[in-house]
Amino acid sequence: MKSKDNSTHYFLRLDKASSAIIFDLLTLYELFLMPKTIDDLTKKDWDTLFPIELVDHDSRWKMVFKAEAKTIQNKIGNHLIALEHVGSTSIPNIKSKDYIDISIEIKEEDLFSEALIEGMQQLGYHYFRQQGSGADYMIFVKGYRLDGTHDQVFHVHMCPTGHEMLRQINFRDYLKAHPERAKQYEQLKLDLAKKYTNDRSGYRIAKGEFIQMTFDLIEGDK
Repeated sequence: MKSKDNSTHYFLRLDKASSAIIFDLLTLYELFLMPKTIDDLTKKDWDTLFPIELVDHDSRWKMVFKAEAKTIQNKIGNHLIALEHVGSTSIPNIKSKDYIDISIEIKEEDLFSEALIEGMQQLGYHYFRQQGSGADYMIFVKGYRLDGTHDQVFHVHMCPTGHEMLRQINFRDYLKAHPERAKQYEQLKLDLAKKYTNDRSGYRIAKGEFIQMTFDLIEGDK
């Protein structure tokens, strides 16, 4: 009887040990061997690997934008109507994520064009279809690494004439012309960066009220 119990316990220990080994092997496979690209990242992956971090304004960002804009124009320039530096890196004297945001206006018939997507992919960009409040548009990103580090990051927002995302240009111009409003935006971003460090979409959404109020101010000045 005693021998039987020992044998049973032995096999139970063996089963647990085997399960642990199998689990460890699967985990290692997922982390290091399973093929994965930026396109495969989940929201949790993005939030964990690339938290919200703000840095001081860098005057070199303007030149970084110009160099990348030239590269894009050389590749797909025949499809472009306008190309602008937007986002906080385009606004002097306020803290920002060190990402260069680029707004590209295209013709309606070029939206979701395979030729445009392939051209941007050849420049190292990853393509995502982005849902808008009115209509979907194209986003291209470059510079992220799967280990959580990154080179210079670029976000390209590509949409047709009249799309809501092109209002980023008006927002940028207003903040550049009204430094006090720009500083209010900076403070909001600093506060939200603490609250939404690992929630990129939450950080973006929480800025929405301030941005809409700024659009209202822009309309009031007309």
